[in-house]
Amino acid sequence: MDPEKLEAALESAFGGTAPERRVVARQARDLADSGKHDADRGRPLTVEEIVENLDDAPDGDSLPSRWNWWLGALDVAYGGYREFQVERVPRE
Repeated sequence: MDPEKLEAALESAFGGTAPERRVVARQARDLADSGKHDADRGRPLTVEEIVENLDDAPDGDSLPSRWNWWLGALDVAYGGYREFQVERVPRE
């Protein structure tokens, strides 16, 4: 998981603020590093998968809300994803 590549893809697909992109990329990196996604889904977490799934979130949601929406779905399906949700976004 390349956080810089993810931040660029998130900006292109969803916009959002730099702090929002950084915090989502950090949570994604932590999720990838944990190996949980790999174990549950049988494949590594990729930038493409993240963007595709966040695109399915309700229109108008902020980037962190999109991330939490997807992580909520993973939590319902597999359990153990709440620790990777975004709780707050730094101001800068």
